Amino acid sequence: MHQVSETAKTETTRSAEAIVESASFKQLMREKNTFILPAIVFCLIFYFTLPIMTSYFTFLNRPLLGDITGAWLFAFLQFIMTWTFCTLYNKKARSFDRLVEQIKEESR
Repeated sequence: MHQVSETAKTETTRSAEAIVESASFKQLMREKNTFILPAIVFCLIFYFTLPIMTSYFTFLNRPLLGDITGAWLFAFLQFIMTWTFCTLYNKKARSFDRLVEQIKEESR
């Protein structure tokens, strides 16, 4: 790969670098990471808990509501968790969009 010298950088490159270094962009990335990373970790742990628990433990095999076992209830809760996460992200994305608009205004 060839090296790009400082003099060969275009105005667009300089503009992008200025945006990435701006306080608003750093705030956007900080807020997104603060929300998304814990949510992903929680979702992955919640998702993989069901196959692990059904493989190594038997307490989810007991009926809880009639013939419905704990495994079925846990699986149903995964749908609720997914819908809840999508709803929360949709609401949080509005604040991300406001920050993006602010960044756009500052870069003009």
